[in-house]
Amino acid sequence: MTLQDELVQLRHALHREPELGLHLPFTQEKVLAALDGLPLEITTGERLSSITAVLRGGRPGPTVLLRADMDALPVHETADVPYRSVIDGRMHACGHDMHMTMLAGAADLLAARRDDLAGDVVFMFQPGEEGQEGAKIMIEEGVLEASGSRPIAAYAMHVFSMTIPHGLVLTKGGPVMAAADTLSVTVRGRGGHGSSPHGALDPIPAACEIVTAMQTHVTRAFDVFDPVVVTVGSFHAGTADNVIPDEARFETTVRTFSAASRDRIRDSLVRLARGIGEAHGLTVTCEFGIGYPVTVNDQTEADFAAQTVQETLGQGSFFPLPHATPGSEDFSYVLQEVPGAFLLVGACPPERDPSQAAANHSPEAMFDDAVLSDGAGLFTELAVRRLALAAG
Repeated sequence: MTLQDELVQLRHALHREPELGLHLPFTQEKVLAALDGLPLEITTGERLSSITAVLRGGRPGPTVLLRADMDALPVHETADVPYRSVIDGRMHACGHDMHMTMLAGAADLLAARRDDLAGDVVFMFQPGEEGQEGAKIMIEEGVLEASGSRPIAAYAMHVFSMTIPHGLVLTKGGPVMAAADTLSVTVRGRGGHGSSPHGALDPIPAACEIVTAMQTHVTRAFDVFDPVVVTVGSFHAGTADNVIPDEARFETTVRTFSAASRDRIRDSLVRLARGIGEAHGLTVTCEFGIGYPVTVNDQTEADFAAQTVQETLGQGSFFPLPHATPGSEDFSYVLQEVPGAFLLVGACPPERDPSQAAANHSPEAMFDDAVLSDGAGLFTELAVRRLALAAG
């Protein structure tokens, strides 16, 4: 059986039994089984089902970290594949099963080249990427000190079921993914009869005014080349057509691409909402929830990764990422501590048009197994070449 065959088997096994959040016992068991027999120093997490594996190189040197996320999504799979999820309402719709498999394959390949490594490799298998800050918890539990020395570089990959052509790898220096925060707004007035709004303090028109004002605000107060995205995804008010409610509530996602804009938008949106509420004689309460920070690649590491992609996968396999994507990633916490690069990988099945294919997080999302060996090989070369570069 070839390594690709083994990777396909592992990926399909992981895909069939997806788990959510920080506690993934069956997923952890499968990954540990895939690593069994390799010369790795393995520890598991205390607050989450993480796996940290250290490969000691044959010669002394620094440490490089490679990361894969492990958790699935609360999505009911409708993709027509023979290995579809057997758990209703759960699916590896974001490709994390691909990431785990590629990293396990890299562990196998790097173990075979252990004697040639001038340093150590840390394999970071991380639960809880989909909103539970698993990377932050692993950092708190010591993943960056696992080898005895903090990594000099860290790399992660993310597959995409759409947009990016099959096999193409994209990255760039600087911001590559957005920060993701939330803003919850409650507008409180005084209820009354719908026929006599003058006898009440209607919160709904004011809440609607705040929503539209936010859209104008981000286009006028922020640089178009450092954009801010504010989307209201939930709006609740009232119970009947002729009843003015006491309050209206809405929730937004706030995406920013720089720390400066992220800091500014918190204060400016709250000030805007409260100002409009005050103008209408209403009380406005705002709760700003802090999510993942901006994912920022180190320029030198991004350039190194781009060169490695082309030399490993061939000319034409790399394309510069034209701009940051508005999704968010908790690998951002690692990149706040260690210089590194986050790479985007096209895994759309070749028979599908990536411009029309179902997106990540869709119940119809599909990822091509053929990318697995390329991903494992790329992880391997990133570690080997970065350690060799450090050794001079």
